[in-house]
Amino acid sequence: MKEWPVSKQVEEFLLKCQAHKDDKIEMLCEDHSQLCCTKCAFNDLSQCSKVTPISELTNSQPTDLQGLSVELETVMGGIKSLQINQEASVQSLQRTYKEHGAVMIEQLHGNLNTNIDKCCNSSVGTSDKNLKEEMCWSVLSILNEFDSITVKELNEIKDEVISIKGSVTSSIHKCTSLHNDLLQLLEIVQKIGDNKELCLIASIKCKHIIQQALTLLGKSGKVFKVQGKSEHNVRVPSDSVSCAISGICVLPDGQVLVVDWTNNNVKLLNQQYQVVSHLDVNAQPFDICLITPSEVAVTVNASNIHEVQFITVNQGKLVPGRKFQLQHECRGIDHHQGDLFVISSKDLYKYTLNGKQVCSLYRSFDGTVDQCAVSPTGDRLYIIGHWQPKLLTLARDGTLLATYTDPALERSLGLHVTPAGQVLVCGHWPDTVLQVGWEGESKLANLATWGDGVWNPFSVCYCSTTSSIIVGQWWDSILVFRVE
Repeated sequence: MKEWPVSKQVEEFLLKCQAHKDDKIEMLCEDHSQLCCTKCAFNDLSQCSKVTPISELTNSQPTDLQGLSVELETVMGGIKSLQINQEASVQSLQRTYKEHGAVMIEQLHGNLNTNIDKCCNSSVGTSDKNLKEEMCWSVLSILNEFDSITVKELNEIKDEVISIKGSVTSSIHKCTSLHNDLLQLLEIVQKIGDNKELCLIASIKCKHIIQQALTLLGKSGKVFKVQGKSEHNVRVPSDSVSCAISGICVLPDGQVLVVDWTNNNVKLLNQQYQVVSHLDVNAQPFDICLITPSEVAVTVNASNIHEVQFITVNQGKLVPGRKFQLQHECRGIDHHQGDLFVISSKDLYKYTLNGKQVCSLYRSFDGTVDQCAVSPTGDRLYIIGHWQPKLLTLARDGTLLATYTDPALERSLGLHVTPAGQVLVCGHWPDTVLQVGWEGESKLANLATWGDGVWNPFSVCYCSTTSSIIVGQWWDSILVFRVE
């Protein structure tokens, strides 16, 4: 074997096949941009048309290791920042739970004092025995109410915090692992020498892990391609009018929840998109977002009702949980690691899970805003409005970063960001579903239009389980587009 100008350890790391650890990389499957050994080529990739030995590609494949080194350093910085923000989110979650518990205890203390004072003030002509009995019954009633309502609410928030904390912790571990891999590749790239085969392998591995990092950072530039379509009716016998699906949310197991704006209910669909349960709410529901793998939050709005209703999916049924009231209209909603983002007709607000308003992030002065979505890392917020054909991209603090204007966004209502950071928007009147770059500056593709069966799209959501884009419409149905 030719002597490599690198250590044996580096050579073994670069040449080791990921699928078959005891075998060396010898080929590249150009169909999948996948490095492989002979076992991969003859077993897993036997149907592929272009599997070429590495030695034959060294002159045709570019290996800009200096440029890759800069890219590696850039994404490493992004991963480190993400990790710091995630650790801060865990601390914030714990504070939210403790603060809410303290408020509840303070309210209990206040209720007890108020009732004891009331008993004492009305005790004229009452014997000590009767006064004690009255006070005991009053205190017992307050404690029972605390047990049945407040403790239940605290337990709900506690379960949410535990679930979200687990998800964030898992993401932190991914960041750590990916950061270590990036660092290892960076060190290798900087001292690999000029061996063409090793340089090519290192280049391909770098590009692969950089793409993994960009996906984790919500900066995937991958454009969806539609492969097929199906339509599903979501109307139930108790619906009094045609359905208008204003919000969609997908659980990790593939079940789908849809918000029916015109019939004042939320519906649960199974993996075949059949309605298996529905729950009425006390006003028009507008939007929905995922809180935990089995819980969602829904904005419910009317002239005198502005609230966020939590709903749990339990054994194929929708179970109402706690709710909190707002002092403003509520339309769009999204969630990121314990932070709730709620849109009124003109403002974007940030709330904690227990309903405490943290701040107002953005105010629109040129028209109403209806929907919001947050990037997977929480560092970008997207908003759209029914009366403005444009998408706004904001920084975490509400600073305007970009404005994208397009006639296809006329009367835009549906907005969604995938786990990889792809931005999906519905133009209601142009009957269009399009994909915008994560920077919020340009359109990447028209994914579906009127010619594909899209008519008055109201909402949109991506399902990772089935690799599908689900579009909610005004007239009783949802469209499901299979994508890759």
